[in-house]
Amino acid sequence: MPLARETEMTREETDAFLGENETGVLSLAEGDDPYAAPVSYGYGAETGSFFFRLVSTPESEKRRFLDTSATARFVVYGDEGEEVYRSVVAEGTLTEIDPNELSVDQIEQYGEAKRPLFEIWGEPKDDLDIRLYEFETTNLTGRRTEVDRDA
Repeated sequence: MPLARETEMTREETDAFLGENETGVLSLAEGDDPYAAPVSYGYGAETGSFFFRLVSTPESEKRRFLDTSATARFVVYGDEGEEVYRSVVAEGTLTEIDPNELSVDQIEQYGEAKRPLFEIWGEPKDDLDIRLYEFETTNLTGRRTEVDRDA
């Protein structure tokens, strides 16, 4: 049976990992009803904030959860072959940003965010709702797991 050794990543390692990746899973809840969706992101290492450009339809489940949930979790994960796995779990507050009130720094962060890779829609563009969010973290934890398959 393989043996796994888990270590906490430093803030510098966590920031580097988040800068190398572009997608994660955003988790929201309304009471006891959970919701999770893969999304693309931009990341500001200086502030520890994530930037999302989220696309939905007015009647979508995602929109319902975005409208009712201020707190959230965001997970980014990846592997380096079959021996090393890394993940970051962020907890924090999700705030919608009015495009007319964007700062220069925010515009740069949204420019870093990739197009929503998971957002493929059958509806006409006019029916899509595109909103900007900043996810300010209150807790950010990175882990690195090394697997010794010969143990």
